[in-house]
Amino acid sequence: MAEHLADILKLLKQKEWVDLSHAFYPEIPHFPVFDDVQVDTLFTHDDGFFVKQYRFPGQYGTHIDAPVHFVKGKRYLHELSLKELVLPLVVIDRSGAVAANPDYELTVADIVDFEKEHGRIVDQAFVAFRSDWSKRWPDSEAFSNKDAAGDAHSPGWSLEALRFLLEERNVAAIGHETLDTDSSVAYRKAGKLVGEYYILEQDRYQVEVLTNLDKVPATGAVIYNIVPSIQDSPGFPVRSFAILP
Repeated sequence: MAEHLADILKLLKQKEWVDLSHAFYPEIPHFPVFDDVQVDTLFTHDDGFFVKQYRFPGQYGTHIDAPVHFVKGKRYLHELSLKELVLPLVVIDRSGAVAANPDYELTVADIVDFEKEHGRIVDQAFVAFRSDWSKRWPDSEAFSNKDAAGDAHSPGWSLEALRFLLEERNVAAIGHETLDTDSSVAYRKAGKLVGEYYILEQDRYQVEVLTNLDKVPATGAVIYNIVPSIQDSPGFPVRSFAILP
């Protein structure tokens, strides 16, 4: 068995690996109520070892949201199983629609059209919404995309699409390139993040602020979401990557 696993690892390392996380540093785009990450050097090599201290919200940069992030009584980050963090990756590309309309919402019709071309979404998949919004990184103004009135305009998932994915396709998790699950317009209309609440209420997790989805095929890849097992955490920066088929 040990030799068999070594062979599998050797095969995987022959494949292409794609980093789906942005680099983490101060002043990157982030949720507007959060401060920039603070980095302090505590010790240098002159002290015999090099140590930095970081202060930041858990939902910063490319990050994972545990269900408890929005819903009291749901699971914390450390309660997610290891097997939940490694999933078949499905990427639905609506970047063209987003380029034409930054307020675009991914719909059930988009999912149906995707399946006509690529086949039914597999059970317990990680489904990512490719919008190419990550190409605006690290320009915070471009990322928020505010109009003259100060209203942001960014794409998101429609609530109906999320319900379809969870109730009809039993997806394990979702991901997107934007700061929020919902479009900016949907948030303003509802006064809250309805789609994000729904996902987390179903005891699923999500990864936000993904990148390089344009380098991943629609189906066939596997996503790994590597994150510390922090006790009672609602979310934390994540190193997500995909191994291509």
